[in-house]
Amino acid sequence: MSIQAVVFDIGNVLVEWSPEDFYDSQIGPDRRRTFFDAVPILAMNADMDRGAPFAQSVAALARAHPDWHDEVMLWQTGWPNMFAPQIDLSVHLMQALQAKGVPVFSLTNFGVEVYEIGADMYPIMRAFDRDFISGHMRVIKPDPRIYEMVEEASGLSGDALIFTDDSAANIAAADARGWRTHLFEGPQGWADRLVAEGLLTGEEARQG
Repeated sequence: MSIQAVVFDIGNVLVEWSPEDFYDSQIGPDRRRTFFDAVPILAMNADMDRGAPFAQSVAALARAHPDWHDEVMLWQTGWPNMFAPQIDLSVHLMQALQAKGVPVFSLTNFGVEVYEIGADMYPIMRAFDRDFISGHMRVIKPDPRIYEMVEEASGLSGDALIFTDDSAANIAAADARGWRTHLFEGPQGWADRLVAEGLLTGEEARQG
């Protein structure tokens, strides 16, 4: 079957996402590692990706870990600095596909409120033909159910879909459903794959 839609992850595919680098810049790498070991900050973020509220989740975790209160609260005040910059070639590829009439979907682990913050920063996030946002769906990658929900909503499945994500686990879950997949390790590799699949020409995939 020919590809009917292209599915993009967002964090580290369309826009860089690095809480570790942000915290390293604020409190230093050694203290950041100690903090991440002591406080389930990434588990809190995963709960938000499943739909838990942003500010309340951060405040609750800060109360539960008073010795790390200020560091936990940085997750809220510093969030925009964790989500930057836009990956320009990926944006170009998305727009080039749409210019040829190829539907482009997002499939992203993202909290409800922070998605709106991110989309205000990067309006390209609102330009997908269909959005599949975990916070609204109440399930996160790589749970098979989130891929099934994409199939149910779009009417597409198997190799009618090609999906890129920077997480090997998320890619493996899509592979298990028969999707075509590309482990994102940089935008040029993704550009080359789209050309190889016949979705774009080399010229169309070239930025600028």
